[in-house]
Amino acid sequence: MDNELYSLQLPSNSESVAVLENFIDDLVQKLGIGEDVYANLMTCLNEALTNAIYHGNKQDPNKKVYVNLDVILNKRLVFTITDEGEGFDFNNIPDPTDIENLEKLTGRGVFIMKRLADQCIFNTRGNEVELHFRY
Repeated sequence: MDNELYSLQLPSNSESVAVLENFIDDLVQKLGIGEDVYANLMTCLNEALTNAIYHGNKQDPNKKVYVNLDVILNKRLVFTITDEGEGFDFNNIPDPTDIENLEKLTGRGVFIMKRLADQCIFNTRGNEVELHFRY
């Protein structure tokens, strides 16, 4: 069996989150992924897609979010989430664990993705994130 590739083009609206969640549910069943990895996958991909829709594409109905998945033979998943926005400087995000940021309702997505994915890599522009998971 070769690597499997999947690709989704999602509109920049909240309904896309459910589409991605359904895709992940089907994938987890097909590959027999455990609950701990499933929880990390769902949390990270929800964060990445939400960031792409709201921060990257600013809910512009003319812009899409592209989700690509490479299922690698040695039991690895590599998701790439790309938006059509300007990007952002992922090296200068306020630390959500700093005392002055604890009460803020936003700013935790990148922190969460870096903690839960096995690897979290941003492109230079900051409009694409690659998330790796072993299962």
